[in-house]
Amino acid sequence: MPYTLITGASMGIGETFALEFARRGHNLVLVARSEEKMQLLASELRAKHGTDVRVFRADLNDADAPSRIFIYCRDQRLDIDLLVNCAGLSRAGEFRQLPPDKLDEIMTVNMMAAARLCRLFLPAMILARSGGIINVASLGGLQGVPGLALYSATKSFLITLSEALHIEAGKSRVKVLAVCPGFIDTGFLDRTGHDASGIRLPIYGADKVVQAAIRGFENKRIRVFPTLLDAVLSFSQRFASRKFAVRLSGYFAGIIRA
Repeated sequence: MPYTLITGASMGIGETFALEFARRGHNLVLVARSEEKMQLLASELRAKHGTDVRVFRADLNDADAPSRIFIYCRDQRLDIDLLVNCAGLSRAGEFRQLPPDKLDEIMTVNMMAAARLCRLFLPAMILARSGGIINVASLGGLQGVPGLALYSATKSFLITLSEALHIEAGKSRVKVLAVCPGFIDTGFLDRTGHDASGIRLPIYGADKVVQAAIRGFENKRIRVFPTLLDAVLSFSQRFASRKFAVRLSGYFAGIIRA
């Protein structure tokens, strides 16, 4: 039976993906650092939906974690038909103030872990000519965001990687997309030190992201914007200079104030 593998599954968008896919009857492999939270979620999903839910604790800041996840799935004979890369880190503030260890951690989790997992699981999907990958990027990945410089850069990486894989894998009927949400009410902002009171855009729930991503995946989209405003902001960049677009993104994020 095929399985859906979700990283960052213990909270936020990852947890919401797990809830929705279990409701749709998917077998799941949940990956995150917090095993206790995942075990509670897995028990809930098994009891409510009767689906098979496996838990694998991994810290994606560990360079070997993607390989260990892959080996676990291989040894357990779990056919990963859908990979959902949700795990992500950020730190609000000016780039010059970012601790060097945090810089490495954000790049490892947001870029390298996601890319390695794509590389490990994609070949079997292409061979089977089915399945796909959903990468959770960000509206911030469309341009640099002052106050979230590294985060926006890593999400830009994830968007362009997804776009290239969409074409490469699409020849084998494998679907790859990047979902690009704005600000989400998941507790992520608090953990990054981002004062939500300064944000000048609507903050919406993870359910909007998940539903939009699944619709986009079913419709073979290359990029997905969860709300109309997200789509409008993306489209409007065609009529603005890059400097203006970057300044405007910083204004909307409300982190660095003049």
